[in-house]
Amino acid sequence: MVARERDFTVPTVQLLTPEGQLRPSAEAEPYLHLVEALDDATLEQFYRDMVTSRRLDVAGANLQRQGQLALWVPSHGQEAAQVGSARASRPQDHLFPSYREHIVGIIRGLDPVAILSLLRGATLGGWDPAQNGNFHLYTLVLASQTLHATGYAMGIQFDGASGTGDPETDAAVLVYYGDGSTSQGDASEALVFAASYRTPEVFFVQNNQWAISVPVSRQSPSPLALRGTGFGMPSVQIDGNDVLASYAVTRQSLEEARAGEGPSFIEAVTYRMGAHTTADDPTKYRTQDEVDLWTTRDPITRYRAWLEGRGASAAFFDDVDAEAQDFAADVRRRALELPSPTRETIFEHVYHEPHPLMAEQYAWLDRFERSLDGSDA
Repeated sequence: MVARERDFTVPTVQLLTPEGQLRPSAEAEPYLHLVEALDDATLEQFYRDMVTSRRLDVAGANLQRQGQLALWVPSHGQEAAQVGSARASRPQDHLFPSYREHIVGIIRGLDPVAILSLLRGATLGGWDPAQNGNFHLYTLVLASQTLHATGYAMGIQFDGASGTGDPETDAAVLVYYGDGSTSQGDASEALVFAASYRTPEVFFVQNNQWAISVPVSRQSPSPLALRGTGFGMPSVQIDGNDVLASYAVTRQSLEEARAGEGPSFIEAVTYRMGAHTTADDPTKYRTQDEVDLWTTRDPITRYRAWLEGRGASAAFFDDVDAEAQDFAADVRRRALELPSPTRETIFEHVYHEPHPLMAEQYAWLDRFERSLDGSDA
């Protein structure tokens, strides 16, 4: 039997080449006007965000290596995908992260110390989304956030908070997950409900090529962008290392979602330059040649080259570097000052109201600890 030839390629939206030249692909032309409408301050903010993200990433990894964090989840290499998509959202939108979207939270108003507090073990919860730009909690159970996001998007739709024609109030949901999470059943279930109920939602998959040690080629024999198509929703593959493409495609997708046109799916093709987490050693499963190749596609280097070509001064880049350094140093200082949680913490917020079972368990722990030091004698 002769094997059938199958073409699983899809076109990629790219505005900036790896060399930093604005040379939109044919698929990018419909989105170009969204970039052309951006002012210089916004374009510079993209760069500032990406540099801040990378500097925080270095600080977080160093803190973990020094024993100050239990874990750190690197985002090096994925700055363009995260910054562009986050900046495309509106204040009324709700963003559901996985556990790597540190700069997304910062853009939405989250104090990054809240993230370090979680990874340090100083808090068992995280933060209140309502007080932090509708940026929801990190999710360590892979892909479960896709169901959380879809349920929330259904609520927005049922409440009539989307599709009214008022862009100042209509809301949408943006949910982040990785290529590995696409293999989880929760992700498929979320796509089913989103497509069936036409939720105001954008699924944003950061395909960073590796689900810990499993390559995306084993996760899926076809481009992940086809997943959305298979569930009946518009799907786009973008160059995830191109911040302009990330911004423009997400901006249009969110606008369509808010307008009541249903969900869409974005695959941002990027690369995890560092380890999956600081508990991982990527040298065990990938080659240096692969890392070197993706280094030439670095999102910050690419964007800086474009800004320089537009006339950005050396002073601007120096100022951004200094600001990012000061930002990371401040976050590090405040993280080290975090107090250790009290034992009462593990009993708080299990139930909304005081609960007799929690009181009973606290009393047992109190008796147990006193028995260890002899204070109950």
